[in-house]
Amino acid sequence: MSGDAPAPADGTREPLLLVHGLGAASHVWDPVVPLLSPHREVIALDMPGFGTEPALPSGVEPTAAALAANLRDRLVARGVERTHVAGNSLGAWVGLELGRIGAARSVTCLSPAGLWRAPIGPRKGSGRKWAKRLRPAVSAALWIGPVRDRAVATFAARPQNWPTRAARELVLAWIDSEGYDGANKAMREHIFATDDYPTDVPVTIAWAELDKQVGPPKAERRPAGTHFLVLPEVGHVPMWDDPELIAQTILDGTRAAASFRP
Repeated sequence: MSGDAPAPADGTREPLLLVHGLGAASHVWDPVVPLLSPHREVIALDMPGFGTEPALPSGVEPTAAALAANLRDRLVARGVERTHVAGNSLGAWVGLELGRIGAARSVTCLSPAGLWRAPIGPRKGSGRKWAKRLRPAVSAALWIGPVRDRAVATFAARPQNWPTRAARELVLAWIDSEGYDGANKAMREHIFATDDYPTDVPVTIAWAELDKQVGPPKAERRPAGTHFLVLPEVGHVPMWDDPELIAQTILDGTRAAASFRP
């Protein structure tokens, strides 16, 4: 479901864009795509600088708004003018920005970034530099069950649910992502502006109960009219923790558009 090949245009299913988080890639959605596909035309794209997608041009700050503009242009090239969007972490913030520029019919946010009250500033003591230097050893170690589970436990509540392949893909995507440093810096230096958010875009914020990365946004930091709920017993990247719950949450978010009244 990833890449930019033309999507089928059978007209029977509304399009749904899935946007991964910082350091991940589109394959993080693999467990929920089969559950969503019977109901929506699923499009899972790598953000610029992640997965197989090249980074934004030099000189363009990779803010959530810039990443959203890139995704919008790629959707338009596929013939998709407006789509439902579901995003995780930074991808959820990007989804909100797609709503702001008129490219989203609805936005479902799984533990969104950017809804903090003020910029959070640089992160101290990131292990990514050492992980890049030791990539071959890290790659090999991730085949070992306890090592894999420990790595996954930083962002998931149920490491045992993650297939070894999926866990390795996510960790190695984090190590290899060309756009990580720039997008991380931009994410931490900005906040999402909730004022004047479009009133015709229903927003669902679904917060992971066992999120170890960031806390839930205060009510004043959510777009007006947002539907807020807590996802029980899942972590910051919840797709493998409970695929059925995540798929249902996303579908519920898209269905809100049919009856939404600003």
